Amino acid sequence: MHILHIITRLILGGAQQNTVLCCKAQVAAGHRVTLAYGPIYGPEGSLLEEAKASGAELREIKWMRRAVLPVHDWLCGRALRKLIRELKPDVVHTHSSKAGIVGRGAAWKERVPAVVHTIHGLPFHERQSRLVNAIYTKAERWAAKRCHKLIGVTQAMCDEFLSRRIGKPAQYTVIPSGMDIAPFAAAADDPSLRQKTREELGIPQDAPVVGIVARLDKNKGQKDLLDILPGLRRTHPNLRLLFVGEGWLRATLEELVDLEGATDAVIFTGLVPPARVPSLIAAMDVHALPSYQEGQPRALVQALLTGVPVIGYDAGGIRDGCRAGKSGILVPLGDRTKLAEAIRTLLDNVAMRHRFAAFGRAFAKEHYDARIMVEPLQRVYEDVLSARR
Repeated sequence: MHILHIITRLILGGAQQNTVLCCKAQVAAGHRVTLAYGPIYGPEGSLLEEAKASGAELREIKWMRRAVLPVHDWLCGRALRKLIRELKPDVVHTHSSKAGIVGRGAAWKERVPAVVHTIHGLPFHERQSRLVNAIYTKAERWAAKRCHKLIGVTQAMCDEFLSRRIGKPAQYTVIPSGMDIAPFAAAADDPSLRQKTREELGIPQDAPVVGIVARLDKNKGQKDLLDILPGLRRTHPNLRLLFVGEGWLRATLEELVDLEGATDAVIFTGLVPPARVPSLIAAMDVHALPSYQEGQPRALVQALLTGVPVIGYDAGGIRDGCRAGKSGILVPLGDRTKLAEAIRTLLDNVAMRHRFAAFGRAFAKEHYDARIMVEPLQRVYEDVLSARR
């Protein structure tokens, strides 16, 4: 089987990690795999080396952009059609909104036998203008008519699309975004790692640490954590916030930290290699993800695998990993008061943290191993191809 994956950018992100992992597993299974992507730019980091190591054939589409750019988008669609005619893939599997819309249109026009799209996150959300929201909704409706199957990484993704009359119920299936769980499980089993990492970061061993692994972006919620930091420090004066990741919002966040006089309490790691993430999570007492827009947050699952309880806004697929009262605390979207209360609750209750961590770790191991993702994905391809013969 020849599989062509198409994604907007190969930055260091959840959708990209999912896609590269799929490529690697499919190459190992004996398939021919090609990965097409747009230019890699920005401070979030690159997955290009990991993509090369997957064994997939890589093709950069220079016209692919994340922003809505009609001329670029038309040229991108033309380039993708040319690539599809050259490769003649059995399956075109698109990822991310822009690549999903343009890629499905190109694949459909070229009559690819199986066209599949994964919904890694919602392209429409409350912080958009009504016009932008409506444009994305209409574009997704158009694209859903040009593919055979839609895969949601969580049920919430499928439900939201269907509520907007995007596609038909029979098109949808849920396949959680899997990952290599071994590094995080190993971090949880190494009690010395927490102490060592805190020493490297200059964090006192007895300081409560609330962390977040995410690109520095207005929708990820780092600013919400900074907004409640003064109040948290009144009850927990030794508290540290640990921001793991990089992004366009860094300068703004650093300016806020300076204005609040909190430079001693907030640590920015910047961009770190993926192999460093397990040890940084191990240094945390709580992983908070007050994100306004999420598909299936891999960092949240990684925290659970590392034995760290979680807190998250009730947005997108966060509730799938943040099981309220079992692996963490779910907070109403945008409610900073409740967010602060949830953080205090976990910091003050060691027994609760341990209970949530134990449940979360077992749950994540059962549901998010990469093998759980790759096998049903193969069945989706085969079912579509069989139905089309």
